[in-house]
Amino acid sequence: MALSAAQLKHFEERLLQERAALQRELQRYTGAEAADDEQEQSGDLTKLPFHPADLGTDTINAEIEASNATRESAELAEIDAALERLYQTPEKFGIDENTNKPIPLERLEVIPWARTGTQGRR
Repeated sequence: MALSAAQLKHFEERLLQERAALQRELQRYTGAEAADDEQEQSGDLTKLPFHPADLGTDTINAEIEASNATRESAELAEIDAALERLYQTPEKFGIDENTNKPIPLERLEVIPWARTGTQGRR
């Protein structure tokens, strides 16, 4: 069963909202001013750590941010692919790519870019 026009519009809006939120997050990671803001907020006078443990903490924080940025970039790509599916083949949006059965609306509400009706498969 294909989604109604109202449902498609709702999921388009959800996808666009999720996309905008991810873009804001990615800008936070990639913005040059992010490093300056963190330095100002912490009250540090220099970007160089005074203690070796601070260097380790800074390294871990940078790795976590890079990992989050990678995950969010992949999620953004999934959202863009979902929007493309919604615009080009709206009759197939919300249909499981593996089984050709409808994806439960509850799942689409949580993950509007879902390609399948179950977790763990893509």
